[in-house]
Amino acid sequence: MASHPAPQPAARPARRAGRSPWSAPLAVVLVLVGVFATGAGLGRTAGPFDWAADAVRPGQGDPPPEGALPASRPVSLSVPAIKVTAPVTPVGQARDGSIAVPPLSKHHQTGWYDRGPTPGEPGRAIIVGHVDTKSGPAVFYQLGKLKPGDRIEVTRSDRSVVTFKVDTVEHFDKANLPADRVYGDEGPPGLRLITCGGEWLGGRTGYADNVIAFASLVDTRRP
Repeated sequence: MASHPAPQPAARPARRAGRSPWSAPLAVVLVLVGVFATGAGLGRTAGPFDWAADAVRPGQGDPPPEGALPASRPVSLSVPAIKVTAPVTPVGQARDGSIAVPPLSKHHQTGWYDRGPTPGEPGRAIIVGHVDTKSGPAVFYQLGKLKPGDRIEVTRSDRSVVTFKVDTVEHFDKANLPADRVYGDEGPPGLRLITCGGEWLGGRTGYADNVIAFASLVDTRRP
């Protein structure tokens, strides 16, 4: 993957089943997030998007926000407004410190950052996806067309379904991502869907922008 040099994040242990990864104080994490994307039909390769973030420590002993669920891995994503129904696969960190994403051969899949909250837990879960490939649109090609009020459903491995409402969809220059709004393990359950967008610059930069859908939890259905 092509990338501008960036500092590496502090290593974080893998999640343990049945245990929130946020029970211990956090160090500086998630300094670089990457999403591959290629120009549709043109054979272009897009680079990652970056942000630097200092994690905020949650309040010690604070009760979980109302409506929050325990950890459970997401397995599928549905966004009816843009006709997306996609598997969700766990992704960790790539060697360069970016969030790994599903390979381009599986551009119909999305990737949940497995060192962050699961959808429905306190904090902001992150799901990334390709915008396009050499052969055409990918899973998040229409992400920028979402509107406030559109629904996002995530089915979890415990068979619960969590529904989020889109609050806003915004474009950010890669150098100016609002880390404090995108990333975090505290507060009400939220969801961030992220892909690349904006002008194609080529080279190590790829697309100029990132497209981010910010969403808040509105409903949970348990099996």
